[in-house]
Amino acid sequence: MKKIILVILKSIWAVIGVVAVYCILSFLLPYIEVPAKPTTEPRKTGIYIKSNGVHTDLVVPVKTAIMDWTKVIPFENTVSKRTDFKYVGIGWGDKGFYLDTPTWADLKFSTAVKAAFWMSESAMHCTFYSEITEDQNCKRILLTDSQYADLIKYIEAKFDHDSNGQTILVQTDAVYGKDDAFYEAKGKYSFLNTCNTWTNNGLIAAGQKGALWTSTDRGIFQHYP
Repeated sequence: MKKIILVILKSIWAVIGVVAVYCILSFLLPYIEVPAKPTTEPRKTGIYIKSNGVHTDLVVPVKTAIMDWTKVIPFENTVSKRTDFKYVGIGWGDKGFYLDTPTWADLKFSTAVKAAFWMSESAMHCTFYSEITEDQNCKRILLTDSQYADLIKYIEAKFDHDSNGQTILVQTDAVYGKDDAFYEAKGKYSFLNTCNTWTNNGLIAAGQKGALWTSTDRGIFQHYP
């Protein structure tokens, strides 16, 4: 019995230790900045980092000379089916969180555990906007053509595709409004690889500054005051 109790206590302390290390690294690592790559090309395309206070999206123009996102994210997949939007916000995250947790009050323990430990699928959440306003939770960044091309490649790589090479719409009524839709995605969400980690890595892939690693939106926005 003493051995069993000792094993249980060691296990508890091990879990506490892992949580403590994670919390410390989550606080410290975002302060380490990955610098933007220097460029002499003209910056033509404005994108945005947009947060709802917890989750971040990369917001890009619907159409430019080098990319038409409606071929990847069709207007008709939204409830409104409007075709006059100027921007689309794209985020990656845990499918269970997206579809089963419209508010924090709806969060289930099973959903949180599955999300934290690589046990559920992921999804892309895409929201169309007519206009974007900069504020403390929305920052504009100007990209060169080559930087934007790198960002496009990064984002597209996360969408899952059917046998015809088309993105796969998630058939659900759990959308957040009339102008958004969900798509099947690649990869597993976890406490080490969150929606904000994905956004941060997207900025770095596009040659912009970012955190060495972050699980939160704060870790991104502190580099874009």
